[in-house]
Amino acid sequence: MKKVLITRRLPAAVVARARGDFEVVERTADAPMSLDEAIAALRDFDAVVPTLGDAFTARAFAAVQSPRCELLANFGVGYNHIDVAAARAAGVAVTNTPGAVTEATADIALMLILMAARRASEGEALVRSGRWTGWAPTQLLGLHLGGKTLGVVGMGRIGKAIARRCHLALGMEVVFFNRSPVAEPGVPATRLDSLAALAARADVVAIALPGGPQTRHMIGAEFFAAMRRHAVFVNIARGDIVDEAALIAALQAGEIAGAGLDVYEHEPEVPRALIDLANVTLLPHMGTAALEVREAMGMMAVDNLRAWARADPLPNPV
Repeated sequence: MKKVLITRRLPAAVVARARGDFEVVERTADAPMSLDEAIAALRDFDAVVPTLGDAFTARAFAAVQSPRCELLANFGVGYNHIDVAAARAAGVAVTNTPGAVTEATADIALMLILMAARRASEGEALVRSGRWTGWAPTQLLGLHLGGKTLGVVGMGRIGKAIARRCHLALGMEVVFFNRSPVAEPGVPATRLDSLAALAARADVVAIALPGGPQTRHMIGAEFFAAMRRHAVFVNIARGDIVDEAALIAALQAGEIAGAGLDVYEHEPEVPRALIDLANVTLLPHMGTAALEVREAMGMMAVDNLRAWARADPLPNPV
């Protein structure tokens, strides 16, 4: 029986299904794997189910000349914690779980858009502080979203789902920037030819790009300088897509009105400067935090494991 390492605590139904086909070892820590742990996993297991932050870097693969591991069945759609080129060179396949996370992540994006635009975090903090003295005509005036323009950076599955929610539910116009052609955006949408054009036109910006070296710091000081002063910025993708220092500077200088963040450049570290900004809504990377979604992600990872064990084509290779 193939020996499989699951690197974090997963829903019980997922683990039970994996145990039906494999000898499963569960790592009980919630923190990401260290480099040494990743090296040991490549050496000692036939397959691994890693997730966000687990350090399967080029250094890990270089340290194991002939890895026993044949598959990294990633739990999650994002896999920038895995050096895919180094894995392939070492003969290790990599899969992920696309589709299972789309709608839940788009829901969180919509929530952050509404919270940032309507200053919900500031309102809740005011009530909790005991300093709220009652309704006032000019209290916590935010951005009304009806008829405004949403700018989506990255029009893949999640970007399209965000656009659909904002257009159909809120009546927003949609513009987007995508590095490759988009055959069907799903709602009426205009493709713009540059990030600067999107920044200048959007009232709300939503980042829905994949992480990785190609997109690291794709959003920086020039982008924020081009945004409208009343606009809000939302990121539910990967933290290192954004130059976090530039975002903080833009917020502090009033270049943009606010932000809603579910991801951070150096997770789980969140800069004190962000925490101290009242006009920023901060979530703990909970875009897929619903049991049925996490179960669906896990079942997809197990499907990839089972196909690998049968030597069948992998359902979700990356």
